[in-house]
Amino acid sequence: MAMGFGRRNAEEIKMEEVKVWECSSDSCNCWVRDNFKSSQKPSCPICKSEMQETTRELQVVNNNSIYSNS
Repeated sequence: MAMGFGRRNAEEIKMEEVKVWECSSDSCNCWVRDNFKSSQKPSCPICKSEMQETTRELQVVNNNSIYSNS
């Protein structure tokens, strides 16, 4: 009989609906979380196209930057 010594309980991954910005270019699939954007209406950091606001179900990540707008 196998015992599970040393196994840690898996921490629950918290998911939530998050506001994100997606690149509007069909050839680019870049996106940025709203709380990590660099300006009010960001441009794509990869191709410089306009970005559009939308939502995604993502793992919770806090932005602890001193420059964060939150």
